[in-house]
Amino acid sequence: MDTRTPKKRSEIMSAVRTKDTGPELLVRKLLSVQGYRYRIHQKELPGRPDIVFPGRHKAIFVHGCFWHGHRCRKGRLPKSHLRYWRPKIAANKMRDSKNLVSLRRSGWKALVIWQCELKKGDRLMRKLKTFLGRPHGRKRKKGQISI
Repeated sequence: MDTRTPKKRSEIMSAVRTKDTGPELLVRKLLSVQGYRYRIHQKELPGRPDIVFPGRHKAIFVHGCFWHGHRCRKGRLPKSHLRYWRPKIAANKMRDSKNLVSLRRSGWKALVIWQCELKKGDRLMRKLKTFLGRPHGRKRKKGQISI
């Protein structure tokens, strides 16, 4: 049974963001600090990836473990309203899978970063660098201004 009133549950759910989430902003910050340049939310690509590297034909999705059905502690379904949540999360997973296949068929490589992976910053950064390779262009020295 839900411990919240329908009105309170609606308020909570309406506050859930679909883009520019905390986990997504953290990944973008990690990438920027390392010198990677990217685009965000390219609507012309399947699934509207969170982070896109057009020149590399690479895209990153930053998935919340609950909403995308990850098999970790954060991805567990709630105990109430399972008739709603099971099909909802299953549909999300199916949509994610179709989007990844569609991206790959059109020549793109995609990486999924899970919310639970953000705790291990060093491991996450290695994963990102392995996927992306080196940043393009020359890196500015500390305090150097480009004109």
